Amino acid sequence: MRTTQRKARRRLLAAAAIGGALAGRLASAQTRNQGPGVTDTEIRVGQTAPYSGPASAYGAIGKVIAGHFRKVNDEGGVNGRRLTLISLDDAFSPPKTVEQIRRLVESENVLFVHTIGSPTSSAVHRYLNQNRVPQLFVSSGATKWGDPKNFPWTMGFNPSYQTEGMVYARWLMRERPGARVGVLYQNDDFGKDLLTGFRMGLGERARTIIVAEKSYELTDTGVDTQLISLQASGADVLLNLTTPKFAAMSIRKVAAMGWKPLHVLGNVSASVGSVLKPAGLENAVGIVSSAYMKDPTDVAWANDPAMNEWRAFMRRYYPEGSLEDWVNVYAQAMAQAMVHTLRQAGNDLSRENVMRQAASLRNVELPGLLPGIRINTGPDDHNPIEQLRLARFDGRQWVLFGEVIGP
Repeated sequence: MRTTQRKARRRLLAAAAIGGALAGRLASAQTRNQGPGVTDTEIRVGQTAPYSGPASAYGAIGKVIAGHFRKVNDEGGVNGRRLTLISLDDAFSPPKTVEQIRRLVESENVLFVHTIGSPTSSAVHRYLNQNRVPQLFVSSGATKWGDPKNFPWTMGFNPSYQTEGMVYARWLMRERPGARVGVLYQNDDFGKDLLTGFRMGLGERARTIIVAEKSYELTDTGVDTQLISLQASGADVLLNLTTPKFAAMSIRKVAAMGWKPLHVLGNVSASVGSVLKPAGLENAVGIVSSAYMKDPTDVAWANDPAMNEWRAFMRRYYPEGSLEDWVNVYAQAMAQAMVHTLRQAGNDLSRENVMRQAASLRNVELPGLLPGIRINTGPDDHNPIEQLRLARFDGRQWVLFGEVIGP
């Protein structure tokens, strides 16, 4: 009897040991499927944003994303986990971006990071890829963000600047084939990419249509000298490839000079609230730009259910934010893309799977996107948005014209 009992005990101990080993292996597997910044109750996301400095208008992007994460948490989180955004000020200074991103990755242990702007995002581009940290939905249209062959851990969000430049060129050749174009551009990836796309769209005619090009640095205090030179060149079209601060200054200066070119403005500076109002709405009448997001000042969306939801979101989660600034629509769409990706990843929240899911988005419709524009990505396609429409400012709002234009 005692022998039988001893054997039974040995069998139970063996079973317990096997069970413990299996549990350990399962726990280890679960740990492997949770990347840095992930627990059973939390997902930590890192971000650098220009809350100060020359591009502080874009600081709203960080505030809106933080607000959307709070909204998602109030609704139960992502697969039961709450979202935590750790957003640090980089003052739109590349060395500061490097410092803050290293802190987010090495000390805060975030799952992935979001960066804003071409020069700042470029400063950490290689570091993040070398360390296999997803750099998701970069707030910039630089062509380099869509290069999965060389930088598989980076993905942009905006339509590429080259695509935008090509759209302007093709429209201009139809609208004004004899144009004489003067170009004002920011001397970085943003300005250069847009100008490259514009030249590509003009083809061989670029040499005769573009009569002058003037650049500026982010550290410059103004662009008056460049604009005076462009006017003197005889240009009757101004291609204005500037960020918000310089866009507002240039719109005011063009009006003060009495110069009346056909004015084409890059999409990143098309905000009524942060650019056109400071420049003087009367000075912006007739400016042409492009759009892929709904403009909250457009009466066409006054009773749009999606925009009404956005207004309710703003009032509750970012009440100090402008209801007239399209950047706030854009930022929530980006936050929604992040949440969509995390939900699609399910419980496999390793960095590898999050990046895999970001590159597996199919016909995703976001409330703030213009009708007909959808997000699509793939392993060889890290450009989520590749469609645009043109718009003209009438003194109160942007008025869309033409059809959706794809790549």
